[in-house]
Amino acid sequence: MSHANPTALIADDEPLLRASLKRLLQQAWPELAVIAEARNGREAVERFEALSPDICFLDVHMPGLSGVEAARFIGRRAQLVFVTAFDRYAVQAFESGALDYLVKPVEPDRLADTVSRLQERLRAGQVMDADALVAQLAERLRKGSAPAALRWIRASVGQTVRMIAVEEIDYLRSDSKYTRIAWRGDEGKPAEALVRTPLKELLAQLDTAQFAQVHRAVVVNMNAISHVVRGDNETASIHLRGRDDVLPVSRNYLHLFRQM
Repeated sequence: MSHANPTALIADDEPLLRASLKRLLQQAWPELAVIAEARNGREAVERFEALSPDICFLDVHMPGLSGVEAARFIGRRAQLVFVTAFDRYAVQAFESGALDYLVKPVEPDRLADTVSRLQERLRAGQVMDADALVAQLAERLRKGSAPAALRWIRASVGQTVRMIAVEEIDYLRSDSKYTRIAWRGDEGKPAEALVRTPLKELLAQLDTAQFAQVHRAVVVNMNAISHVVRGDNETASIHLRGRDDVLPVSRNYLHLFRQM
């Protein structure tokens, strides 16, 4: 964390606001190098994993994965600063938890205060233990809505870390200590990734209207099924759209396809 020259990532879905914050940071903290920019939380996490900046400036409300959700993935590996357009909300949610935040449009004086706090923490090699506060903040943002089903999974694809949108997953399969995720990568091409989370744990967080367990080791996205072929001894096999993989259906789960 103690680079001679500290580094930062800025995540905001508005290019003008990214440029404006970058310009203000150059004035307030000339030594700080903005090494990455992101348009949403998913990009922010991927750039963070690739480049490990010291500080992440995260817009709270971004499409897809929000800044607060991105912060939960980044955790204590960086200094976090939230950027929000909602003044009253920000004051309540952030000041109660002592999280660093900036209100848009960002005021140079306010930024100077934040910069000096960040410089102090970097000098001391401290990272705020913000996990619990960020979790509370995520809860506040979700207040009033039902417990959200899992929407994103962080997975290793070769040397890179990808944020996979759950709706792009065709199926999940237990693979010794890992779970293999078969999803639609760039331009809808079939891709695979491994995650360390056990299948059982992931299944508990998936939307049951969309995903079904069809075998003790397999969970399938019902929207990805092309057709189901009955086999012998109360079994069946699932064929998927645009994929050669054939998935087994065991006797215990055959009732899901009785009407088909």
